[in-house]
Amino acid sequence: MLIRIENLTKIYQLGKVQVRALNSINLTIEKNEYVAIMGPSGSGKSTLMNIIGCLDVPTEGRYILNDRDVSNLTDDELAQIRNKEIGFVFQTFNLLPRANALHNVELPLIYNGTPRAIRRQMALEVLEKVGLAERASHRPSELSGGQRQRVAIARALINNPSLILADEPTGNLDSKTGEEIMQIIRDLNDAGNTIILVTHEEHIAQRCKRIIRLLDGEIIKDELNDI
Repeated sequence: MLIRIENLTKIYQLGKVQVRALNSINLTIEKNEYVAIMGPSGSGKSTLMNIIGCLDVPTEGRYILNDRDVSNLTDDELAQIRNKEIGFVFQTFNLLPRANALHNVELPLIYNGTPRAIRRQMALEVLEKVGLAERASHRPSELSGGQRQRVAIARALINNPSLILADEPTGNLDSKTGEEIMQIIRDLNDAGNTIILVTHEEHIAQRCKRIIRLLDGEIIKDELNDI
């Protein structure tokens, strides 16, 4: 089992008002699953994504990732978990505009102290995996939206993470390019990567093998998808 979430609650204090973003969530995700988390605005899906991605911690309950309870870790400890265990793919790509594709992909390895020659070779290998090795020297402004998202996917793969967390990965792309990116993500899952994809789009969720639907901070449906 990769993820175990037990009675997880997240409460935000907004002035004198408490907002319960998540309410006693229980969830398990096995290795090599391909899961969509769906829900309308305010359903709690972004909060759940942030906790799964170790960007935030729960108010109550436990989050166990790869047999380690990460519910109450310090910011530094959470940063180490993110670097080693989780690859992020964002709707807005989050690439450094002045760095070329190769350097953007290298970044997680720079943070963990991997020697330059090794990290450059690893970055080239993952760029090859997403079909973009020939664009390694190009900056984001010289790449199409789909190519920028491929760079972001390569960066997410660089540390061979336990989990790839994709937040609306096709949100800034046209439909044809979005289909290409979804095929890359499916291929990664077929190769053994665990994928959690956060989306509000039904046709994107239907590409996943399991769909978890949230409403008002609670899981209202958790179903396998026959694809």
